Amino acid sequence: MQLASGANDSVDVRTALSRLRRASGLPVAFGGLLTSPGRFRINELSGTATAVLSGLDILQGNGLGGKAASLARPFAVTEYSASSVISHEYDAAVAAEGLRSVLAVPVVVRRRVRGVLYGALRRPVRLGDRPLTAAMEVARELEQALLLEDEAARLLSVAHPSVPAAGDASSPQAAVDPARWEEVREAHGALRALAQRVADPSLRQEMLAACGRLAAASSGRPGAVGGEDGEGRADRAGGRGPVLSPREVDVLACVALGATNAEVAERLGLRPETVKGYLRSAMRKLGAHTRLQAVIAARRCGLLP
Repeated sequence: MQLASGANDSVDVRTALSRLRRASGLPVAFGGLLTSPGRFRINELSGTATAVLSGLDILQGNGLGGKAASLARPFAVTEYSASSVISHEYDAAVAAEGLRSVLAVPVVVRRRVRGVLYGALRRPVRLGDRPLTAAMEVARELEQALLLEDEAARLLSVAHPSVPAAGDASSPQAAVDPARWEEVREAHGALRALAQRVADPSLRQEMLAACGRLAAASSGRPGAVGGEDGEGRADRAGGRGPVLSPREVDVLACVALGATNAEVAERLGLRPETVKGYLRSAMRKLGAHTRLQAVIAARRCGLLP
């Protein structure tokens, strides 16, 4: 199972540049992410008059963006071509686009620079606190989006090789090491909670599909939850067994890991009263009288691993 991370990253950067322009008031924004150690590529443009900057490879330490990446902090220059604080490998491209005042903000995820966002003007004006602060806030938002995708990829990599195909009688749950299976259950709960925070619909659906495969493997049933159908309900093949809403499954997945209602609410971004409502509804559908009974019943039905 592979994530289309390149496509997702491009969407994230494109969205960030649009927000940077709105928040900072700068008419031009561009940027890109790391393509190899010490090198990133400008692959997204917003407000530019030409495509000269597109595809430009920036080496760490070179130019304004390379310096921002090298030192992991933002920089701004009033007159790019005449600045004495940066090197000038990219002057021709900057001049061709007609840029004068430029700022660069690094995108840092887990202490590693993942890319750079730029904002620019076509006249030499000292960039004050407002545009720089706005650009830094946008960079932090992009960092959070990339962190979510990294975590999703990590959880998927944990889940995918650990679980046999649904219905594979040669690899029942009992044959899996208990500690390993507990890790799978934790990945399932984390994936369901994380999926609700991921904006990209294809990535979210892939995460929910992985959750369905984990649940199916626990019971050996090919008809366990595989995501969400058009009505937003957890789909069961042939309509067998209880049908829980995706949120009811989310709540049960957290409860199965020992979370209290308050902890479930914080993890899923819900109110505690809402969590109680989902839990009561799930218990009623499963014919359970306690939280533990609900978890056990959900596992038997193939709703949880």
